[in-house]
Amino acid sequence: MVIKSSQFSVLSSQLWLPRSHPENRQKGFTLIELIVVVTIIGILAGVAISNVRYAQQKTREAALHHDLFEMRKAIDDYYADKQKYPDSLQTLVAEKYLRAMPKDPITMRSDWEEVQASTDPNDPAAVDTSGQTGATPGIIDVKSAAPGNGLDGTPFKDW
Repeated sequence: MVIKSSQFSVLSSQLWLPRSHPENRQKGFTLIELIVVVTIIGILAGVAISNVRYAQQKTREAALHHDLFEMRKAIDDYYADKQKYPDSLQTLVAEKYLRAMPKDPITMRSDWEEVQASTDPNDPAAVDTSGQTGATPGIIDVKSAAPGNGLDGTPFKDW
């Protein structure tokens, strides 16, 4: 009996290869594949949630830095124009150095801590140049009244 090459390929495919036909094979994922995919999705979701939480805090802190910078700049501009410091932050709004009193992004209230200028004549850092006696020294700086610390560990009141 002589086997031709065409018959050999038929015999080899029937003898040595598994008997799975495409129409009999089930489609889908194994349990291990599903567990691996769910685990990877869970890890990525956990990382994303923690990053979103810190991103919101970073945004609030950046807004606080910006608000403090703008209010301090308005105080400096007022002093450059009037040669005295403003009596309060409301003076800056009334004199149009600020459009409106910004809210503290941490506390969501306009409860800023105003730092008064020194009027002690023995203090070399005294800045009252108005020459008026009994005049209020005015505010020289503004700070946040928010409790707690920023992400860098420094208290909000020290910014």
